[in-house]
Amino acid sequence: MIPTSAKSIIVLDFETTGLSPNQGDRAIEIGAVKLQHGKVIDSFQQLMNPGFRVSSFIEGYTGITNNMLKQAPSNQQVMNEFSDFIQNSHLVAHNASFDQRFLDAELELINRSYNGQFVCSLLVARRLFQDAPSHKLGELVKHRHIDNDGVFHRALADAEVTAKLWLSMVEDVEQHTHSDVTFALMKTISQTKKSAIGTLLRATKQS
Repeated sequence: MIPTSAKSIIVLDFETTGLSPNQGDRAIEIGAVKLQHGKVIDSFQQLMNPGFRVSSFIEGYTGITNNMLKQAPSNQQVMNEFSDFIQNSHLVAHNASFDQRFLDAELELINRSYNGQFVCSLLVARRLFQDAPSHKLGELVKHRHIDNDGVFHRALADAEVTAKLWLSMVEDVEQHTHSDVTFALMKTISQTKKSAIGTLLRATKQS
């Protein structure tokens, strides 16, 4: 049974060799935190060896070197373990279309799947924080004064910060609706026009 609360989810982040699995790019790190009632109860972090060298740009961007990956387990092994980790949970990622593409592609290669739905924290933030100068993760962290260690582009660190951002958005919605917030409502927010968000929150409060 998948929890319905927006505070009981898994937040994940991939580091990859490039932008598109359709062009042969692979995941090289997965990081995730599992939230239950707004508290982190478990985490998952693992480098994975895609079977080929990554570019110097990716090494510089992520801090993940070819030497680190040489000693890492295979994508198949890591993604099998991660598939077990995410079962019976809804999923959140910042710019989720990117992470979902890689999750789907990696799991398809090993004939695994998951039963939760995705919500994009970036799309939610664009609707709730319309005055933010940028909706990149690092900028939103500054805008919302969210504690962080300044490390970005490593999977677990990004997942942990995204989880804090997600919970701050859920709490904002709670203040508007005066009720517990469901994952389904956050998904609806992510798909609603910016101009209609106020109307949606008022209607949710009245119902």
